Amino acid sequence: MTIFISAQQWAQYERDGFLKLGQVLNPAELHALQQRIDDIMLGKARVDYDRMLMQLDSESGKYEDAGVQSRGHKGATINYRKIQELEFDPLFLAYMQRPIFREICEHVYGSDTPVAAFRAMFMNKPARKGTFLPWHQDRWTYLDRDPQITVWTALDPATVGNGCVQVVPGSHKFGLINPSHSSGFLTKEQAAQHATPDKIVYLELQPGEVALLHNYLLHASDVNRTDTSRRAFSVCYMDARTVTTNNEKYSTIFGADALRVEDLETVTTK
Repeated sequence: MTIFISAQQWAQYERDGFLKLGQVLNPAELHALQQRIDDIMLGKARVDYDRMLMQLDSESGKYEDAGVQSRGHKGATINYRKIQELEFDPLFLAYMQRPIFREICEHVYGSDTPVAAFRAMFMNKPARKGTFLPWHQDRWTYLDRDPQITVWTALDPATVGNGCVQVVPGSHKFGLINPSHSSGFLTKEQAAQHATPDKIVYLELQPGEVALLHNYLLHASDVNRTDTSRRAFSVCYMDARTVTTNNEKYSTIFGADALRVEDLETVTTK
């Protein structure tokens, strides 16, 4: 069996709360995902838009001014901030189910644990636009257990200038800093205490490179001040046995009854 991540790399991840996995997509695979997400934004893709949660970017750059997150296409534009439920697109699902990501899930959740996609989403900071994302940890109070890992794939260069993810190494060991917030966002005072400039690492990546993130790792991102967009695909893998209090259902990615690419291809080409 191929081992994608060494014991030394796992030790680094446990220490820092993140790990750069290097180039996972080759140029042809990268281009295919870039083209697919642009087609989805522009309304050209044969996908079930009624199933997808879509949000337009803010005009001001402020998080609170971003568009409404709701299902369905919101017009042909490349200025979407977020598109979720991409596990229902066959190209993105095939990528999510690669052996390297199965290995990660088995290491974190156990080899016999079914794994679902809590979020499979496109995140975008269009050229000279983008929305500031405040410091936070990824958690949700309507789940009976917190998802532990996110796999973040750069579809464009992710740089300091265009709003790459910023992290505080080792902060996943702090536990929940603001447990009263339903999505783990820090207060201004907490951010000033825990995310001082000397602690911040900018997670710069080349297109096709991937980073593994612990969900409790403190992270944020700035607006895009360049002429290069910052497109990315972010997948939060969760224990499929998670119980919710809001009746949301999540698709199994690894394990019995997992989504199958061939079934999606049948649906989307009718």
